[in-house]
Amino acid sequence: MALRWYVVHAYSGFENQVKRSLKERIHRMGMEDRFGEILVPTEEVVEMRDGQKRKSERKFFPGYVLVQMEMDEDTWHLVKDVPRVLGFIGANQDRPTPLSEKEAEAILNRMQEGAEKPRPKVLFEPGEVVRVIEGPFNDFNGVVEEVNYDKSRLLVAVQIFGRSTPVELEFHQVEKT
Repeated sequence: MALRWYVVHAYSGFENQVKRSLKERIHRMGMEDRFGEILVPTEEVVEMRDGQKRKSERKFFPGYVLVQMEMDEDTWHLVKDVPRVLGFIGANQDRPTPLSEKEAEAILNRMQEGAEKPRPKVLFEPGEVVRVIEGPFNDFNGVVEEVNYDKSRLLVAVQIFGRSTPVELEFHQVEKT
């Protein structure tokens, strides 16, 4: 049988602990040949704090662990019996459905992209109302017109003397209202 990707539902916040426990259990049972990678889907994010850019990791599927494995009775029980595992995601409880190759590849690519080029922690969308918290337009409210994630900048329409004026601001200069 070939190794396929399965999604394991774990307690939120305990994903890395489940990953460690699962690896220990696989090693103890001598089933390394029936398991591949075990991943907690995360991406690197950048946020501005105290004027400094800080990188951190964010789980983009909180409460889930990806396990590459050969599905049979023994491996199914090994995973299900790990503490803080709620079960598999898929068709039914005794025969979970593996992820398609396309779905697994999309998740792995997203993890790779997040490591190469971190995303901002707060995402903005055009039409969203934001409040300026820094700079000459401090305490003004405005509407996001354009978002440039490559440069971490926004074009915000701010009302000045009753007229809408486009102002270019950095992500750390605004907050969502």
